[in-house]
Amino acid sequence: MSSEATRTVNSLTAWLVTHKSMILTGVSHLTIAILLFVIGICLARISGEALKKVLVKRGIDNTVTQFFSALLRYALMIIFIVAALQRIGVETSSIVAIIGAAGLAVGLALQGSLANFAAGVMLVTFRPIRVGEYAMVGSAAGTIQEINIFSTTLTTPDNKTVVVPNGKIIAGEITNFTRQKVRRVDLSISVANSAVVSQVKQVITAVITQDPRIIQEKGVTVRMMELTPTSMNFVIRVWGQNSQYWDIYFDLLENIKNALDENNIPMPWPHMHLHFAEKANSE
Repeated sequence: MSSEATRTVNSLTAWLVTHKSMILTGVSHLTIAILLFVIGICLARISGEALKKVLVKRGIDNTVTQFFSALLRYALMIIFIVAALQRIGVETSSIVAIIGAAGLAVGLALQGSLANFAAGVMLVTFRPIRVGEYAMVGSAAGTIQEINIFSTTLTTPDNKTVVVPNGKIIAGEITNFTRQKVRRVDLSISVANSAVVSQVKQVITAVITQDPRIIQEKGVTVRMMELTPTSMNFVIRVWGQNSQYWDIYFDLLENIKNALDENNIPMPWPHMHLHFAEKANSE
């Protein structure tokens, strides 16, 4: 070995001996940082999967489940990455400040979207409406097709697709028409005021009794609700299965009309009375 090489080796050896404690400290910090990074990645992945399983068992929508599991996973990864950088001496206060400022800016920019997201989580969690149910949400009524994170899609009876922001659904009233198995059918029938009240009630009650779809145990109402100069208005309330609501409604209306005709009970037609005054002949 040449004298120059010998001097280089001796200098390196002396430097290592002099800075031994600093080198050992740096190596230990780097090792801990690497361990923090690896453990953080594994823990974030495990925690995300565990949260996904819990949400799936609770019946939470798959879209919301994946979003929350990914959010938890990335949040833990960021925490462990910042901790690892801080361990090797990197100033992390500026990084945390940048992340906080970015989060605030995104939150302000997406304020409406975040409100819709929160409303979507509430819809999926509390389930006032479900896919396949017929409901009125806000000013729209139809069959629920999809409940997404930010909006809900429904199809109207005339086959129109309506997309309603979840924030509007939560902020307003929700009327679910199919959640209950039994539903009341309300009808209003008008007959001429010359008809006999007892006969009208008897005819209508007979029609109701003959319909096997009507749940008699829930009670039947046939009462005169209004009396006008030309008509008597009867209110009819019966109960039936929700799935048969419109069949009962239409059939009952037609059968009552036929029964009234068979019993010669007239309908209230508008009348107009004309009075002619004779003009006296002048002499």
